[in-house]
Amino acid sequence: MLRWLLAAIAAILLLWAASLAFVIYAGARAVLRPADAIVVLGAAQYNGRPSPVFKARLDHGITLYRQGYAPRLILTGGVGLRDTLSEGEVGHRYALDKGIPETAMLVEREGATSAASMTAAALLMQEHNLTTALIVSDSYHMLRLELLARRLGIRAYRAPAPAAPIDRSAGERRRYVLRESILFPAQAVLGGQ
Repeated sequence: MLRWLLAAIAAILLLWAASLAFVIYAGARAVLRPADAIVVLGAAQYNGRPSPVFKARLDHGITLYRQGYAPRLILTGGVGLRDTLSEGEVGHRYALDKGIPETAMLVEREGATSAASMTAAALLMQEHNLTTALIVSDSYHMLRLELLARRLGIRAYRAPAPAAPIDRSAGERRRYVLRESILFPAQAVLGGQ
């Protein structure tokens, strides 16, 4: 019985270590190629201004758009607790201020989780006959977002924001990578948020 228990613990630790390695690897490797759209995942906003994390994502999405990687920018994110504006709307306003044409943007304003935002973005893409997307978020988030996008029928390419504040703080990065190393296998096996 003890041998089975030790074998089970070893197997779980091995699977977790593999998940951790995949999260780090996916976040370190951008896969930039032309696509139909650039999907920018929302993050916190403060009274209509993007948080530093959200700003880094938006700036990267805007840069990719200006470099001609895709003709559409999809901005995602719902209304947070005690907020009056959605992250998607704040991203939309930010991109407009940066000179992105209204006609180039689609906005998702309801998603409270990564899965909800990706689902809503996939619906917008279907409505506009878009099938491929560069997915912009923080590096630690890439593997799970790619899985979500592919399950929703999007051919996804990773585009981690290079100036993400979380990546500049070793302690914070470690915390988010460890969190994703647990969320990714749960998402892969169970689905959900």
